[in-house]
Amino acid sequence: MSRPTGAWRHQQQHRGRMWAASPVFRRQLVLLRSLLPQSPPSSPPSSVAGRRFATLSSPSGTSGSLRAAHGMAAAAAAAVYEADAEAVVRRITPPLDRARHKGQAGKIAVIGGCREYTGAPYFAAISALKVGADLSHVFCTKDAATVIKSYSPELIVHPILEESYSVRDDERASVSSKILTEVAKWMERFDCIVVGPGLGRDSFLLDCVSNIMKHARQANIPTVVDGDGLFLITNNLGLVEGNPLAILTPNVYEYKRLVQKVLNCDVNEETASEQLTALCQKIGGVTIMQKGKADVISDGKTVTQVSTFGSPRRCGGQGDILSGSVAVFTSWARHFILSNELPTEKRVNPTTLGCIAGSLLLRKAASLAFEKNKRSTVTTDIIEFLGKSLEDICPAEH
Repeated sequence: MSRPTGAWRHQQQHRGRMWAASPVFRRQLVLLRSLLPQSPPSSPPSSVAGRRFATLSSPSGTSGSLRAAHGMAAAAAAAVYEADAEAVVRRITPPLDRARHKGQAGKIAVIGGCREYTGAPYFAAISALKVGADLSHVFCTKDAATVIKSYSPELIVHPILEESYSVRDDERASVSSKILTEVAKWMERFDCIVVGPGLGRDSFLLDCVSNIMKHARQANIPTVVDGDGLFLITNNLGLVEGNPLAILTPNVYEYKRLVQKVLNCDVNEETASEQLTALCQKIGGVTIMQKGKADVISDGKTVTQVSTFGSPRRCGGQGDILSGSVAVFTSWARHFILSNELPTEKRVNPTTLGCIAGSLLLRKAASLAFEKNKRSTVTTDIIEFLGKSLEDICPAEH
């Protein structure tokens, strides 16, 4: 694949300047400011190496969640804003209220789990519970179900998915229809679904999950796509095109494949934020969290990052924790925004807030786990610190 040309970069920068000067961009900044309380004048924003601006935080004596340091007209749409992620977490996390009933703090479903991969869907689903969701479901293959159930009695496991080896060719249509019918019974109960952890790449299974994703979209259910779910949508972009409630969480390799597929070029670090913005816009308004040293988040309008240091230990499974956490925070952010009764045209996409909060919580939990376990840190150690990390940011009131 060829790298982006100078003309391509100039075009993206020109679009960025036009967007930054637009009323829509200015309105988005004002709306994001309104989500967060004022910061005390004596509390300057914390510094982060490599930060261009501070967003979702308040400069001294200024209310709001974004810091546009050089003025709206001069700022590029792809300028990277550092999130005041703790303020986001505090704002969107619902209080523990004795009047609330089971399910009001979130009902999450993970679509994934097959013969080879049972850990990933468990990590995503149990992380959702540890963050604070009330109910967490896993829809997996029959082979994976018993194993996942054995990990924890807290999860509701549905052994309904099928792989090619267990379905005759003449049965595929009827089995696929049966699977969709079974999932559809539950779909409207969910506040968010996670597609991909431990899904595998069996062709029949992926076809079934494609139908599930289409149904979730019709039901207006936010969808976090990770792992093998990203393999699925990279080869079938129509599953997420134009869906503002879709969140993609690619790692470096998954992101590279997305860029090559959608933009027909290689990843360019020199124009990274512009390229991320272009990718979101080309797919059609999805939110993408590009995981890395800093998690960089864009919905095609603004680019935000969370660069709080987590852990040097890169054990597998952390992406699954992130997907489950983002699902919960996205559902909370969506409820928070809707409960403010803002007109539709003034509502901020909750997926950006969900990504910011999920990223921070994982990083803090990973830091605490590493402090305790050092080189022996594994994913289950990190999960055990999710509760403490959230409590440190947003103490539960009794």
